[in-house]
Amino acid sequence: MAASRSKAKAAETEAAPAAETKRDAAATRERILVAATQEFADKGYDGARVDEIIRVSQVNKNSLYHYFGSKEQLFTAVLERVYENIRARQSDLSIRSMSPEEGMRTLVEFTARIWEEVPEYNRLLASENLHEARHVRQSERIVPMYNPLLATICELLKRGEEAGVFRGGIDPVDLYISITALSAHYISHRHTFEAIFKTELMTPARLEQRRRHAADMILRYLKA
Repeated sequence: MAASRSKAKAAETEAAPAAETKRDAAATRERILVAATQEFADKGYDGARVDEIIRVSQVNKNSLYHYFGSKEQLFTAVLERVYENIRARQSDLSIRSMSPEEGMRTLVEFTARIWEEVPEYNRLLASENLHEARHVRQSERIVPMYNPLLATICELLKRGEEAGVFRGGIDPVDLYISITALSAHYISHRHTFEAIFKTELMTPARLEQRRRHAADMILRYLKA
């Protein structure tokens, strides 16, 4: 009996460090991703330095390569995290339950808020475009994230056409590219626009005006 209790206690003692190690591993991986997101956003893929990511995340080089394998795989993981956050913010299910016009307006405004609230996402995607989406193509996770979004847009377009509020023949991919362009371009080029037009573009009132402007443009384009 005593031997059984001793074995059980030993098993508990071994399990505790294992659980702690798992929590530590998740925390370490998160620290690396946070540091890498900022480094890649600030300097682009080519300019980013793994040593700086290691310094900021306070891990050793072996740990970084254990979790991510290489700088390229780390950048892919950062992009996957970015796209996951973008898709989470766009909230397909709540949009799909709205009327076609309300749902489309909400999608435009949600998308605009992403670039406003997390401008580093725009810089990361700009860097990836310089590499012709090499890392996106390598990911098995990013492309499937957008299938539900396209399905939602198609559903809104179909219901809008049936209700007589949207015209037919709208390409959902073209539409989403336009939605993104109307908001992302505003944020990514704000510094030059502000310098040229001597206008502050990032005040709450200005951002709200831009969101309404973008949504109005999309809805007028869709109008039957």
